[in-house]
Amino acid sequence: MNQAFGWASAQSVRPGIVKTAFAECSADNAVRDLFRSLGDDPMALIILFVSPNADAAAVIAEAEQEFAPTMVVGCTTAGELAEGGYNEDQIVALALPCSHFETRTILLPDLNDFCAQDIIAEMIHNRTAMTRSFPAWEYEFTFLMIDGLSTKEDELTSELAMGLGPVPLFGGSAGDGTEFGHTYVLHGSQALENAAILVQVRTSCPIKVFKTDHLVPAAQRMVVTKADPANRIVQEINAEPAAREYARILGKDPEQLTPFTFAAHPVVVQIGGQHHVRAIQQVAGNGDLVFFSAIDEGLVLTLAEPRDMTVHLQEEIAALNEKQKPDTILACDCILRRLEAQEKQKTHEISRILSDNHVVGFSTYGEQFNSIHVNQTMTGVAIYPPGDD
Repeated sequence: MNQAFGWASAQSVRPGIVKTAFAECSADNAVRDLFRSLGDDPMALIILFVSPNADAAAVIAEAEQEFAPTMVVGCTTAGELAEGGYNEDQIVALALPCSHFETRTILLPDLNDFCAQDIIAEMIHNRTAMTRSFPAWEYEFTFLMIDGLSTKEDELTSELAMGLGPVPLFGGSAGDGTEFGHTYVLHGSQALENAAILVQVRTSCPIKVFKTDHLVPAAQRMVVTKADPANRIVQEINAEPAAREYARILGKDPEQLTPFTFAAHPVVVQIGGQHHVRAIQQVAGNGDLVFFSAIDEGLVLTLAEPRDMTVHLQEEIAALNEKQKPDTILACDCILRRLEAQEKQKTHEISRILSDNHVVGFSTYGEQFNSIHVNQTMTGVAIYPPGDD
């Protein structure tokens, strides 16, 4: 992947309500520089998106000390959305000032052992407490960060839907570049695997939570005839070895399937009258296909054709800017979108759109939107200046 832009020391973006700062992850004093760049305003929460090339445990341990008593959360990435758009080897810091935001965080330290009812009860308690403390603030959203190799995203988002009430949720699955080795969520002084963090936010700023992709379902369909749902593995498609059949449908050599192939030729499923991507992560050594999200036998997959990424993103950003320009857009952008942009030599164009509209966040191993886990999608929240809904 290409680095679109870069800089040597921490820098903060133009003045705004949401504070942001960026630093090279290899810099000796990266966290301290971020702290200095964000300024002295009291903060409700600091969110860090950390390159997998950094020592995540060391970053969060230092951040807890530098930013105390402010809570710090975050995750590792498959690339960062920084000041110049698509970037790598960065630490992105996003700060929500107390003047406009109140937050609560819920840590799920072990995704193999959590009680959904207990979490839902805590979510409802947090919402009630924030409403009592800030009754004049009308806007709420929930932000989820989860281990991108846990395979628990579908289960968790579905289980927690009852606790959301009218509050929209979006999120992203922590990444590890293109290595798929170890992904971490960061909370307090801890870097945790197989964990998740829910961030509940109440704000005086109007917000719009969104989900978008540039894919259009085509006519070609295929059926999953053998699968290992627990591990998101498809063994057979149309009663044939999965990778070989997928390659045949595409007219490609099964030995030449790469992440770029999967980005260019995604498959979607129909849920509730809408299409949602079920992205392929990689080909296993035995020819199985490993997916980024839930898969099961009998599922009908439809090939999708991508629209022009640049045109589509411009349209989506224009819609978010229709009544007022956002102060900041916090976004979770699938790694496959980044790979497609690189393959089609659109990285610079996409980066320019992201930069011009102050989109910050990270590239993910999957995205969450309300009660579902999706892929090859951008989810996020546009945060607007208060006073003009």
